[in-house]
Amino acid sequence: MNTQNSLEDIKVSVKLKLAMLWTSFMFLYIYVDYFHLYMPGKIADIMKGRVFVFDITQGFLMAALVSMTIPTLMIFLAVALPAKVNRWANIIVATVYIPYMLFNLAGEAWMHMVFGAVVEVVLLGLIIRYAWKWPRIGS
Repeated sequence: MNTQNSLEDIKVSVKLKLAMLWTSFMFLYIYVDYFHLYMPGKIADIMKGRVFVFDITQGFLMAALVSMTIPTLMIFLAVALPAKVNRWANIIVATVYIPYMLFNLAGEAWMHMVFGAVVEVVLLGLIIRYAWKWPRIGS
């Protein structure tokens, strides 16, 4: 075997994999919302104080910020939390976010929104899978 042409495959910790999956999820989450603004009439609706069927209020904006803050914090928490808590935090948060991401398809769903939701759900599924299969001591 010619080792000069072989590439080293560095083992990446499950914590780093989870943090990177959350990071990928967040980029997509933000950009799907951003591209939503390009849909005809959406900025006019926002200017009228409505998003989908919701009035834009302090409560709505707080709920929107909390919904973005949780996965944002998961990027850090995936690296910082101890393994046992980390595992369950990732499984629970990702599981809760799957139906939440699919809810974003309610109403008028364009192709970019469907594509984004599919990829977001795949990323969340990978988070659940990596957390579920977290390596055990001695294995």
